Amino acid sequence: MPGYVWSSVQDAPVNELFPGIRQRPLWNGDNGAHAQVLEMDPNTCWQGVDVHEPGPEEVFVVSGVFNDGHRDYPPGSFIHAPAGSSHVPQTTTGCTLFVFYPEG
Repeated sequence: MPGYVWSSVQDAPVNELFPGIRQRPLWNGDNGAHAQVLEMDPNTCWQGVDVHEPGPEEVFVVSGVFNDGHRDYPPGSFIHAPAGSSHVPQTTTGCTLFVFYPEG
């Protein structure tokens, strides 16, 4: 189909953001929008505060349990974090997240 873009997590490059936290970019749009998979090993925590700028962040928990510094989100959870909000991503069990930035 014209305009379709396809990618596979297994084929995506792996970028280690912090020890035990890996990013796999899946798609980049012309307007700064992008999608990625974030893999977090058990007992890992984002270094510092993750601020959602310039736009919102949308997260779907694929597996494991994700914690934003305030509460746990089990598999199947969807989180919309508006622009300007922040959190400290972490997990005790390990987790895999699909993360979408509609505005960059």
